[in-house]
Amino acid sequence: MKAFVGVTDETWFRFLAERPHLSEVNFWRPSGGSFRALTPGEPFLFKAHYPLNRIVGGGFFSGFERLRISEAWELFGEANGTELISATHKG
Repeated sequence: MKAFVGVTDETWFRFLAERPHLSEVNFWRPSGGSFRALTPGEPFLFKAHYPLNRIVGGGFFSGFERLRISEAWELFGEANGTELISATHKG
């Protein structure tokens, strides 16, 4: 079994940690591309950037899908790690 450590923003982590009702989160990358490091069911750990610079959480990878911004908001809402600022985003 493999594991992957995704480096993330502390604000993203704290926003999601304050919402324990969420059972799934969207770990997104603004650069796009694909993700082949894990297969479904393998551990995905979240490490905060400096200065916190430590593992802050984790879960199990369920899959990768390229989505437009509007699709990510429709599917995940605040599980994207932030509040929706405008419903007029186009992806």
